[in-house]
Amino acid sequence: MDQLPNIYLDGNFAPVTEEVTAVDLPVIGDLPQELAGRLLRNGPNPIGTPDRQYGHWFTGTGMVHGVRIRDGRAEWYRNRWVRSDEVTSHLGEPPVPGPARLNDFSPNTNVGGFAGRTWAMVEAGTAPVELAYDLSTVCRNDFFGTLPHGYTAHPKLDPATGDLHAMCYSWSELLDHIEYVVVGKDGTVKHTAPVKLQGMSMVHDMSITEKYAVVYDLPVTVDLDVAFSGTFTFPFRWNPDYGARIGLMPLGGTADNIVWCELEPCYGYHPLNAYDAPDGTVVIDICRYERMFDRDVYGPAGDCLPTLDRWVVDPRTRRVSETRIDDRTQEFPRVRGSLTGRRHRYGYTAAVGELFEPGPIYKHDLDHGTTTVCDFGPGRGSAEPAFVARKGGTEEDDGWLLSFVYDASTDRSEMVVLDAQDVAAGPRARVLLPARVPHGFHGNWVSDSSVSPD
Repeated sequence: MDQLPNIYLDGNFAPVTEEVTAVDLPVIGDLPQELAGRLLRNGPNPIGTPDRQYGHWFTGTGMVHGVRIRDGRAEWYRNRWVRSDEVTSHLGEPPVPGPARLNDFSPNTNVGGFAGRTWAMVEAGTAPVELAYDLSTVCRNDFFGTLPHGYTAHPKLDPATGDLHAMCYSWSELLDHIEYVVVGKDGTVKHTAPVKLQGMSMVHDMSITEKYAVVYDLPVTVDLDVAFSGTFTFPFRWNPDYGARIGLMPLGGTADNIVWCELEPCYGYHPLNAYDAPDGTVVIDICRYERMFDRDVYGPAGDCLPTLDRWVVDPRTRRVSETRIDDRTQEFPRVRGSLTGRRHRYGYTAAVGELFEPGPIYKHDLDHGTTTVCDFGPGRGSAEPAFVARKGGTEEDDGWLLSFVYDASTDRSEMVVLDAQDVAAGPRARVLLPARVPHGFHGNWVSDSSVSPD
């Protein structure tokens, strides 16, 4: 089958070429006084001239974008490449301190605060990179020497314990298994356990519930012919013969008691959330793809687009039932952080179009089966929204949604703040940025109470 052309280096997928610092940013509207911290976003931004024929969207050099807010002001915007040896060599800088892994590349997928530090993360074998408050690279940090192999871009913070749970893979190191890693509140690894798989599948994300660590073993696997061809940088391909299954593993435990439950072949990058139901099943809301990396080997747009679905996993029958929540195409789902692994009513997603370009923000009321839309207008679309709880609020949706919005008419981006209880009203505040934030991956609100600017 002929592969599709590489669209992930054009338009607002294209990399920006400069690091920018801007202060005292213009604000339209009213920034909530209680917000003190940074909205951060990480995504692929190749340094140098990217390879259109073999370069994959997921392998571009990481670049973190950030806006700092305090006292109702937008104090600064910065964007910085996440340093690796490739980046420092290109920029003529000293090498990055810290232990390098076999796969040493610039983390380009997620960024957030944990254990009083800021971390840039990526899956598939490399360690996180620690960033300073101003987004400059500090060092590679393998959780202070306690991480046995590589890490992931999608750890889950348990609100009950403060532990960070992750499923980590590295096709070049771990081969036929992944590694369950639990990092304690002090930033050191407190538990690891191997999880045997049927092959080398791309375990992009995971979920937790109060009882389980959830494993997604889905049919995107390493193609060894591609991996050893010496050309293409991303060796994963659609493999429907592999099958699809979900593993329910005791939270904080080992794979000895894992229960595997089968479902029809499909793929999912990002679960909205998962929780234990009273009847013993596990409910998972997830953005589901029919297939992945079949014709479009450069990224997720060309084969099919994701919808928001619900999977109910039954460990007694070892089967998964599937229902469609919303058939509009959407990705980057988020839930209130304090409900990670707990029953949720509301979820937030970003619409994606035919070429994976962003659009409105959707707020889903999963109890009532309704959706509220924040439409930013023609040519304007939102990246992944982050939910920030309002101080003193008691309702699940009492808080703010923060996101970066790109405007194709100006080729610029802005940071927006929405009232999560009234998303249809549009932005309460817009922070105008001096540059564009390319379409990319994930980010988080990092409050100054969790990561000090000092």
